[in-house]
Amino acid sequence: MSKKDSSLKAVLDQRILPLYFEADQTTSLEILKALYNAGVRAVEYTNRGAAALENFKAMKKLRDAELPGLEIGIGTIKNATDARAFAEAGVDYLISPGLVPEVAEVAKEYELLYVPGCMTPTEVIQAENMGIRFVKLFPGNILGPGFVDAIKSLFPSMFFMPTGGVELEEANLQAWFKSGVSAVGMGSKLVTKDIIKNKKYDELATLTKQVIQTVQSFKP
Repeated sequence: MSKKDSSLKAVLDQRILPLYFEADQTTSLEILKALYNAGVRAVEYTNRGAAALENFKAMKKLRDAELPGLEIGIGTIKNATDARAFAEAGVDYLISPGLVPEVAEVAKEYELLYVPGCMTPTEVIQAENMGIRFVKLFPGNILGPGFVDAIKSLFPSMFFMPTGGVELEEANLQAWFKSGVSAVGMGSKLVTKDIIKNKKYDELATLTKQVIQTVQSFKP
């Protein structure tokens, strides 16, 4: 199995992709351990601050030493410079808020999975024509499950993952999966400001386990 395929499989098997950023490196590592202990084997760390690259390097070191089988991707990649920096640091896959051809080229060069953000059928078509199989629907709360239901038949070989505003509630999650998504990205609704600020890592692990169990209960 290629590196791209193994990364894709990790996210699709898990059916959720937790994502977060925290400038404090120790907190970033503790969140990663809590997610791993909850059963997470694919995570997105977002490139949203000056500390992101160094924090990722520390996370990768921790993963290699203590968290076997964990795939760490980097999100909010908007240019080739950042994509290359994280690729050189050993990232497993790259995610963007939009469709960025120069990032796709870096991902291709390093043989990494690239997951671009798309908001329109035109963007999904562009991604498909670039050979991309997995797209992030962003922002999910603006598009809604109805959008997926309307376009899914046009892209039978494409995997969709809404990110942004996906709720923890079973009804919301079920609506997304019923519409045809293959996974959901979960950021601040899961890794909340309260959890980060007050270091509620056990609470995070419990919430994450519940969400994983919920989405795994839905029929593919």
